[in-house]
Amino acid sequence: MTVPRIFRIAAVVTGLLGAVACSSRPPAPDWALEAQSASERAVKAYLQGDTRVAEAEWRKAFAQVSATGQPSQMARLALLQCAAQVAALEFTDCPHYQRYAAGAQPAEQAYARYLQVQHTAQDVVLLPKAQQAMARQVLAGQAGQSAPAAEAALSQLTAAGVAVRAGHLELAGVQQAVQLASAQGWRRSVMAWLLLEQRLHQAAGNAAGVQAVELRLQVLQNAEVVSKKK
Repeated sequence: MTVPRIFRIAAVVTGLLGAVACSSRPPAPDWALEAQSASERAVKAYLQGDTRVAEAEWRKAFAQVSATGQPSQMARLALLQCAAQVAALEFTDCPHYQRYAAGAQPAEQAYARYLQVQHTAQDVVLLPKAQQAMARQVLAGQAGQSAPAAEAALSQLTAAGVAVRAGHLELAGVQQAVQLASAQGWRRSVMAWLLLEQRLHQAAGNAAGVQAVELRLQVLQNAEVVSKKK
């Protein structure tokens, strides 16, 4: 069996859903294809810092999924949106997910609690494999120098974001997250992680580290100004 294509991005980004190819399975319905395409564009635009495009694409994605009349499908899509926000260190209570939480499946409910650092030991086995190590680390109160390895950069950044939210990620892990976001060209995420790195350098009295981060932030800010002028 295979999961509708809209959720393949969730499987790649968060590992929340499995997707197993099956040649006998009929093609995914149009709503799933359209929603997947829109959600992919939304995630990319959000992480790159293009809020206007991201909001427009999320509206398209949710409109397509709403045609199913299934709250669990809406909850899954909302969790993808929330995971992207965590990857950019934007911490909320996932309000869009909360609208449909009552209809979410147990794995989705566990994932929502994990993103908010409210998960339990029983939730860990329900989480994507890419997030289980971090979930255990957070529960144990252990500080980490890196986020657990994951196939997708966004999965790793999401895990790192959860660690930051729990107060359990050291400078080396933050620097790793900066490089991950930078390699993808995700300006919003890069800036968020750089600002966190800068605060850590300041707290440690590392003037050279602060200066190095300030230079990178200047590059990002200049690029943002040029982009707005186009």
